[in-house]
This record gives sequence, C-alpha cells and structure tokens, in this order.
Amino acid sequence: MQTLLILAGTTGGVAVIVFLTQLITQLQAQIVDRVLGSQAHVVIRPTEEANRRAIDDQGFATLVEPRAQRLRSVDQWENIARLAADMEGVTAVSPVVTGPAFAVRGQANKSVALMGVDAERYRRIVRMEEYMVAGRFAVDGTRAVIGSELAKDLGIRLEDKLRVALPNGRDEQLQVGGIFDIGNKDLNRRWVFVTLPLAQSLLDLPGGVSNLDLTVADIFEAQAVADRLKGATGLTVDSWMQTNAQLLAALRNQTVSNNLIRSFVVIIVALGIASVLVVSVVQKQKEIGILRAMGASRSMILQIFLIQGAVVGAVGSLFGSLLAFTLLNVFSSIYRNADGSPLFAAELEPRFILMAALVATLVGLASALIPARRAARMDPVQAIRS
Repeated sequence: MQTLLILAGTTGGVAVIVFLTQLITQLQAQIVDRVLGSQAHVVIRPTEEANRRAIDDQGFATLVEPRAQRLRSVDQWENIARLAADMEGVTAVSPVVTGPAFAVRGQANKSVALMGVDAERYRRIVRMEEYMVAGRFAVDGTRAVIGSELAKDLGIRLEDKLRVALPNGRDEQLQVGGIFDIGNKDLNRRWVFVTLPLAQSLLDLPGGVSNLDLTVADIFEAQAVADRLKGATGLTVDSWMQTNAQLLAALRNQTVSNNLIRSFVVIIVALGIASVLVVSVVQKQKEIGILRAMGASRSMILQIFLIQGAVVGAVGSLFGSLLAFTLLNVFSSIYRNADGSPLFAAELEPRFILMAALVATLVGLASALIPARRAARMDPVQAIRS
C-alpha cells in the first residue's frame, strides 16, 4: 500500500511537470508565431531628423522645437539590403515603401496604410499566402491586395475597384486581386498592398524605400542581429523583441513561474519517496538484520533501497507521461481558439518524456539515499533484537 501510494504521488508529480511544460511551451510558441506572423523580425529605417541647437551670444542653447519627421528613404538601401542579406543569421530581406492614404469607394472612405512590396520577397517575411481568403497574394500594375475588414467596410469583392488618395494630392484607381485575413482586425482594415514602383510614385519616393524588413533564423537572436546591423549602418534598427517588449517580459515571467512550479513539485515528490522509504527501513529492521546475519553486505542493502527509489521514479515517470498525454487530449478538446481550432495540440515531445523520466529516476535515487545509508549501517544483532 505504501508503494502504491508513493507511486501514485510520483505519477501525479511527473504528470504535472510534463503537462505544464508541454502546455506552456506550445502556448508560448503559438503566441510568438501569431505575433511574428504579421511582422518582420528586424526592421531597418532611416535615422530620425533632428534640429541642431543654436547658440546665442551668451553661450546658452535656445529653445529647440521637436522636428516633424517626414517620409524619407533608407539611404543607399540596395547596399544596405545586400549587407543585411550577407549577415549571419539573416534569412530574408524585403524592401518596403509604406505611407498613409485614404481608400475611397463611392461615398465611403477609410484611412489605410499603403504598402509597396515585392510580393515574392515579402512572402519570405510574412506568410501572406496562408492568410488569403480570396484571390492570391500577387501585386502587378494596379492590382492590389486588401484586408477582409477593409473589404467589408467598403463593400468590396474580388476584382472590384477602389481609389486610393494621398495627402500629397496624388491618387490611383486600383483593382482588388486578393483579400487576406491576417487574424488582426486593425491590420485587416489598414493594409493595402501594391507594387513597389507604384507606392514609390504615389508617396514621392522615386527609387527609394521607407524600410527594410528582415527575418532571422533564430527569432530570439533578433536583437543581436539588430545591434550588429545598427553598428554597421548607423541607421535605426529595431527588432521584434524591442517593439514587443511587454510580450517578451510576459513570456519570460511565465517561464519563471513554470520553473518554480516544477521545482516545488520535484521537491514534494522527493520528500514523499524519502518519507516512505524511511518508514520502510524502520518497519523492516528485523528483515534487514536477518539479511545481514545471512551474509548480505552493506552495499547490497544500500543497493536494495536505491533500486527501489529508482524503480518508483522510473515507473512513475511512465505512468505520469501517459496521464499527461490524457490531460492534453482532454484540455485540447475543451479549450478552443476564436476560429474553433484547438488552442494547443494533444501531443508530447519525446524530449519532455525523456527529461521527466531522467528527473524522476534521479529524484528517486536521491530520495532513497538517506534511508538506504541508514539501513546499510544497521547492526544485524541490534536489528534482530529490536
């Protein structure tokens, strides 16, 4: 009964560790994927314009008003793009021209962000083909791709026309060749994709780009890549880790909380195994004394309790992994995303199972060490007499 109870405790502890680890890992990966699914990992922009301070006759700086930032091109952006593409860790570079505009159709108009892109290169930054609900992500001539919310607001369907008007007085008639739903209503309402040359012409940036979007192989190395690019170019370089600092802090805090929970569970399981084996040593004093009198060595007695602790940990990790998999299946069928898809997948990564088995076995051995040493040091005559 004692063995079954401690085995149940070990199974529950391992199940909690594996379940929480798998669940939080999947949720964090999904959150990061959703956030980065609509933005570049690293963005290169021109440096902000600043006024020079004027010095009066007394040597004091006069009051300087903040300078309005006009739309400017990245200086020598082709060279910067080649430099970024050759940098270690960078997997894709896409030039982008973006600026404010109004989308007009009949009496309706909406404020939008005009996005001039090379569709083939931009697909490597944002997986737009996965978000298309009508048409395809291809811009050519005056064909444009808009978001589903903007299409709904303006009453637009595939192959309909709309006009974009800019603050500089320019405008252009566009034909809708694709409609996307990126999972963000604000972006679905604002983004209007056109060709790079058309955006350059409309925004008065002939041959220029407003920013360079990059993706990196390791998303958590984005800040290091951004720092290297900033040092090499002197331009403004932001990573997703800067623009989503609060999200990153929340993910880190979540990881710390998960580690604390797992640590306490491990301690509780270890104390449970140790307490049962300590009681077992006390209850089995006579049997231990008889074994010692029959010639069993101290090391043999030590091995008996160590093996018992290791077996409890190993078997508990097996049952715990099965229980964790069952919990994942149950919870994945209950909790869903807004679109009805499972919030997380009911699957276990082998590395988590191996990690749990290793930790449980080591905890079992460590927990059995003290009672095992006590049993090994027991005097056979005194044990039998007591």
